[in-house]
Amino acid sequence: MNTVTTRRPGIIGFGIATLIIVATLLSLGFWQLQRRGEKHALIAALDARITEAPVALPSSDRWSTMSAASDEFRRVTFTATYKALPDAMVYSSGSGVRPDVPGAVTWAFLPAALPNGATVVINAGFVQNTMQDRAQQDRVVKTLLTGASVTMTGYLRYPETAGTLTPHDDVAKRLWFNRDQRAMASALGWGAVAPFYVDLETPVPANGIPKPGPLVVRLKDDHMQYAITWFSLAAAVVIAFGVWTRGQKRS
Repeated sequence: MNTVTTRRPGIIGFGIATLIIVATLLSLGFWQLQRRGEKHALIAALDARITEAPVALPSSDRWSTMSAASDEFRRVTFTATYKALPDAMVYSSGSGVRPDVPGAVTWAFLPAALPNGATVVINAGFVQNTMQDRAQQDRVVKTLLTGASVTMTGYLRYPETAGTLTPHDDVAKRLWFNRDQRAMASALGWGAVAPFYVDLETPVPANGIPKPGPLVVRLKDDHMQYAITWFSLAAAVVIAFGVWTRGQKRS
């Protein structure tokens, strides 16, 4: 009688713990399914934006009403003149939106003046320079600083936030590790800049360096895999509890 009495509270306690674990695992699985739906909607929206015909760059008085959620990857066209100011290079190990990127590259970021005097930062394309030869990068950028107005087409992009593992920017070498045009402008004396930058699509320099180009949205979509994992773990916990309970009854 004492053995049965002792066993029953144990089974009940283990059952409650199992129920909590299973409920948690199931909630994580359903959350991943929800995230999958949201991700698919985002991919569809971004695909639509990057394939639309370019529109005129919104005037500077509208910039404060724009956001990444509503305007990221929108194609725009405008006329601007590159400013004869220090450029910034942004290192990346690859690209999720440029399938033509061969691997580790640096992206050339330059300030450009619009006809009304406002400044927009341009990502003019990538430079293959894994040794970070600043002299070579300077020569590449110098070819763009002609003082002439250029009609540009590109995609609106919004600044990144550095992660905990992101290396610190090297201002002395003008080398950045995340795309934050505001930090570049502050460090390099570009003045006030637009809250977004433009990933350049055209024109392509005669020598192809830096190399701009069209974007392709390739967002990571592993949510179904994660959901199956959480649901499988929930099922495994239920099975383990059933096996343990059966063993307890037999004993």
